[in-house]
Amino acid sequence: MTEGSDYIDDANRELRETYEEPMSLAEYVDAAFENPTIASHASKYLLEAIESMGRRTVVEEGEEKERYSFFDDPHNDGEHAILGNTEVLNAFVDDLRSIAARRGKEEKIIWFAGPTATGKSELKRCLVNGLREYSKTPEGRRYTVEWNIATATEAPGLTYGDDAVATSEENWYASPVQSHPLLVFPPKVREGLLDTLNAELDDNLDVLVDGKLDPFSREAYDYLEEQYRREGEEELFSAITDPAHLRVKNYVVDIGDGIGVLHSEDSGRPKQRLVGSWMQGMLQELDSRGRKNPQAFSYDGVLSQGNGLLTIVEDAAQHADLLQKLLNVPDEKAVKLDKGIQMDIDTQLVIISNPDLEAQLNQHADAGGADPLRALKRRLDRREFRYLTNLSLEAELIRRELTNETSVWRADVYDELEARIREPIGVRVRDGDDINEREIAPHAIESAALYSVVSRLDGSDVPAGLDLVDKAILFDRGYLLDGDERIEKDDFDFDDDASDGAGGIPVTYTRDTIAGLLNDIRDRHHPDYAVEQVIMPRDVLNAMAEGIGDAPVFSTAERTEYENRLVPVKNYIFQQQESDVLDAIMRDRRVDEETVAEYIEHVYAWATGEVVENDRGEEIEPDALKMKVFETEHLGRFSPDAYEVNHEPSPAVAEFRRNKVITALNRYAWESRNEEFEVGDIDPKEVPIIKTVLANNDWDDVHRVYEDFNPSQWENPPRNTETAEVKEKTIRNLQELFGYSPASAELTSQHVMNQVSYKWD
Repeated sequence: MTEGSDYIDDANRELRETYEEPMSLAEYVDAAFENPTIASHASKYLLEAIESMGRRTVVEEGEEKERYSFFDDPHNDGEHAILGNTEVLNAFVDDLRSIAARRGKEEKIIWFAGPTATGKSELKRCLVNGLREYSKTPEGRRYTVEWNIATATEAPGLTYGDDAVATSEENWYASPVQSHPLLVFPPKVREGLLDTLNAELDDNLDVLVDGKLDPFSREAYDYLEEQYRREGEEELFSAITDPAHLRVKNYVVDIGDGIGVLHSEDSGRPKQRLVGSWMQGMLQELDSRGRKNPQAFSYDGVLSQGNGLLTIVEDAAQHADLLQKLLNVPDEKAVKLDKGIQMDIDTQLVIISNPDLEAQLNQHADAGGADPLRALKRRLDRREFRYLTNLSLEAELIRRELTNETSVWRADVYDELEARIREPIGVRVRDGDDINEREIAPHAIESAALYSVVSRLDGSDVPAGLDLVDKAILFDRGYLLDGDERIEKDDFDFDDDASDGAGGIPVTYTRDTIAGLLNDIRDRHHPDYAVEQVIMPRDVLNAMAEGIGDAPVFSTAERTEYENRLVPVKNYIFQQQESDVLDAIMRDRRVDEETVAEYIEHVYAWATGEVVENDRGEEIEPDALKMKVFETEHLGRFSPDAYEVNHEPSPAVAEFRRNKVITALNRYAWESRNEEFEVGDIDPKEVPIIKTVLANNDWDDVHRVYEDFNPSQWENPPRNTETAEVKEKTIRNLQELFGYSPASAELTSQHVMNQVSYKWD
C-alpha cells in the first residue's frame, strides 16, 4: 500500500467517525436517553462543550486561577487560543450556566467589549473551532430533521424552490435552521418525554426544548398531516414521522450550521441580516394556502444560521441598528419571517465590539428614563476584554504574531516560563533574491513584552519603594526577591478597581515595530556579524519609543506617559543580560545540588542538636568545617574571620542560620504537616536565601575568582590573558546555557562589559 493510500484511509476513517447514517425519530429518542447531551438546548450544549475539555491552573495578575482549556483552542494546537482574560472567560461560563438553567439571565445578550487587539476576534474563532470539533465527538453529536413528502403524493416534492427530482435521495430536505428533532412531538408529549429524560440527568441542568418546528419543516409536517388525515389514517403521527418521510441526521457544527456570524462588512436590510430574505420569483410558483410559502425563504440570516447553538454579531458597532431589533429575541425566543410567519429559535446571542459601541449606547445617557436605548442596555451583559498584564502571556503573544508558533505555553514552575520569555527567535528574511538569517536576540521579545505591559499598568496603587516594573513582575511571577527575602504579591494591597489593562501599547504596534526591524538590513552593531543581523533588546525598545511619537493610535498624553516609562524597563532588561553574562562567567563555579542539600542537613542537625537521617538513610552529625566552607566559599556570605575556635559560628553566623535557613525549613515542615516530615525531602530551592545567593552571582565573585580579569579589554582582549580565557568561555556558555548565537553572545557581553568597566576598579 502506498503512502497516498494511507492518507486516504485516514481521511475515510475520520469522516466515518464524524458522520452517522440517518436514523428514525424513535431511534433518536433512544439515543438521547443513552446520551442526553445530544438533545441539549443551545446554552447547555455550549456549556458542555466548554467543560468537556477540562480546566488547568494558571497564574494571572499574580494569582492562581482555574482556566477552561477550551479557550486554549486545543483541537487546533492553540492556533486561536485566547491568552489571558481568564476571569472574563470564567464569568462567561458562569453566565452560560445561569442561562442554561433559566435562572434569570436568559433574556441577556452577552457583550464582549474592549479595545482593539485584546483577543475578541480570537474568541469568535475559538468558539467556532471548539464547537465544530466537539460536534464530531460521540458525546457532542448534533442532530436535526430532514423531510421527504414526495412519497406521499404524486405532486412535486418539498423543495427550497427547485422542482423535486425523481431520485428518492434527492427528495430529502433538511431543516434549513437546524430544528431540534424533539420539536416534531406535540407539546404535551414532548413535555412528558423531557421529564423522563431530565430525571436521569445528574448535572442539575435540565434539557429544555421549547417552541415549534421552523416554518419550512412545519410546512412539510402540515402537508403530510393533511394528506394522511384525508386518507383516514388512524395512527396519524406515526404516518407523518414514518422513516419514509422524516429522518434524523447529524451535522457538524460550523458557520451556517448552528453558528451564525454577522461580520462587520455584511450588509442588507435589518430583516435580511437577521433571518434572511424572500425569493420574490419563487412566491408566484409556490402556493401556500393564500400566504407566502416558507419554501421561498432564504434562511441565510445570522439568527437562522445560528439557530440551535450560537449567534455572534462581530464588530457590533457596525450593526447597531440591529441591536434594538434583537431586544425581544432572548425574551420570546422567536423572530418573524413575515407578519404571518413566526420562527422559534434557540440560540445564545453574543455580540463583540470595540469601545465605539459603548459611545453609541451612551449618546442619550443624559436623558435618564427617557433614554431610547435604556431597554437595550438593560439586556446587555457586558464582559470587558483588557490588554494582557502578564509578562509571560504578552511574550507568548508577540512570538505568535511574529512566527508560526501556536502551541500554548504550559509550565509546572515559573522557571520554565522564565526560560521561554527570554528565548531568542531565528527568522529568515528575504532581501531581493537573497534569504538572510536574522536573530531576535535573547531578552528582545521580553523587552518588548515588558514595555507593553508596563504601559498598561495603573501606577496609582504601586506601593512605596516599588515601580511599575516591579508590579509587572509581581503580576507575572507572584513574588519579588528583595535580597534574602521573598515578598509575595499578597503582601501588597493592589486596587481591584485599578485600570490595569484598560489601555496601553497594543500588540499590533509591537509586532509591526519588530517586523520593521527585521526588514532593516543595515548592520547596527558590529562589522564582524553583518550576516547574522542581530536585533538586540535595546533596538526593540528604542524603535518602540521612537515610533510612539508618530503612531496615530496614541494620544499626546499617552505618548508622553509611555516615554516616561521606558527607562525602568531598559534598566530591568540590562539586569537580565548582566545576570546571563555573570552566570556564563561563573558557570564552572556553580555548586551542585548535592552539596547544597548536605549543607542544609548539617545546619538542621546543628540547630536541633539531634542526629539527622537523610533520604539515603545516612545519619548526619553537624560538621562545623563543612558549614563554614559552604558559607564562605559558595555563599560568599561571610569571611573566615566570622568564625571562632574550631570553626564555631559567631553570633552573626548563628543568627543567619536560624533566621534564613531554619525559618525556611520550619515553614516547609509546617506546610507539610499532614505528611511525615524528613529534612532530606526538602528541595534546596525551597530555601530562599540558598536559591537567591546561589542563583545570583555578582562582580565581587568574579573579582575574587579571576583576579587578573579586565572588562575594559573585552572587545579585543590580548592573547593568553585571563580576560581572553574568560571571554572565550563566556561566549560559549551563553550559547549553551541560554541559547545565544555567537553574534548575540558577543554583542550582549560587550554591552554589559561597557557598563561594568568604568566602575571595575
